[in-house]
Amino acid sequence: MKKLTIYTSVFTFSLILLSGCGLLKGEQSLEEMDKPPEEATYTNDLKDAASSGEGEEGAEAEQDAEATKETVERQLYLLDANGMVVPQTVAIPKAESKAVASQVLEYLVKDGPVTELLPSGFQAVLPAGTQILGLDLKENGTLVVDVSKEFENYEPENEEEILQAMTYTLTQFENVEKVQLWINGYEQEVMPVNGTPISNGVSRANGINILEGHSVDLMNSEAVTLYYPTQQDGKFYHVPITQHIEVEKDNVYQSIVETLVNGPELGTNLLNVFNDGTSLTAKPTYKDGVLTLNFNENVLNSVEQASISDKVMETLVLTLTDQPGVEAVDVKVDNVDQVFNESGEAYSEPVTRSMFVPTGKL
Repeated sequence: MKKLTIYTSVFTFSLILLSGCGLLKGEQSLEEMDKPPEEATYTNDLKDAASSGEGEEGAEAEQDAEATKETVERQLYLLDANGMVVPQTVAIPKAESKAVASQVLEYLVKDGPVTELLPSGFQAVLPAGTQILGLDLKENGTLVVDVSKEFENYEPENEEEILQAMTYTLTQFENVEKVQLWINGYEQEVMPVNGTPISNGVSRANGINILEGHSVDLMNSEAVTLYYPTQQDGKFYHVPITQHIEVEKDNVYQSIVETLVNGPELGTNLLNVFNDGTSLTAKPTYKDGVLTLNFNENVLNSVEQASISDKVMETLVLTLTDQPGVEAVDVKVDNVDQVFNESGEAYSEPVTRSMFVPTGKL
């Protein structure tokens, strides 16, 4: 293993690189997401922000600082009650752009700042006490993440979930293609507990919540990530599942849509939100980042109102924009001039991922 030496100039340059990340799939760059308003000031210590006042005056100042502190919505990959790694939108304090990547990792640490913000039934994934020692974004899109020794304090069965949560949380930013792990200044070729190989870095291509199919011909299949809805405590959210699907006639988009329409495998708590009889009436077409889908009327939740279920649209868009190059999805229905959402708003433009994933714009 190589020893990581962090000089102040290198670290500063790394942070500048992070702040310069550009637009991701429908999301703003790190710099645009976190550029503070003019004349705004920030501090890492609320007590300092409350001035040097003592007693009631100092306490009131601290409360005022807390009340006016800006927040921004972030996607954090957390563990749900079923042990699945799931993206959740959480409002966290707004950080300067150079600290965004470090901040989201800190909010993955158990017993850390995310504790009071966790949705019901969810938990953080990184071992308690883990500190982020340094970040370095390489020109090839590899983000080197150096963490403290406390990171090693996890159970073997949690190793894959930790890798997936870190990777998916960080690769939501453009120019971050993969994550390479260092511990206390040393590059890691394998994970420290269960020995998962990571010498080449980990990317989304490694998958998330990997489901091994029982009846799929692996020789004629492709691993894709599908988003299926589930429900917990009355709240719906989508779970990303990586599984092999059979690809017919070299049209992976058609195979993906047909798999979603057929629904998840039996024995899971995942839901099928498509109506019976829903089917594509033409092969999906791709042009300039937009994927066009043509369905029969069964895809509608109301033929009279020409509306599509919001859960159906979200399932399609989250899944298909996860494919390389797909920036938006245009859903059309045979014999229907205009398609609407459940609230009666027209889908007049192709739907992007930003409709369902926070962009960071307040």
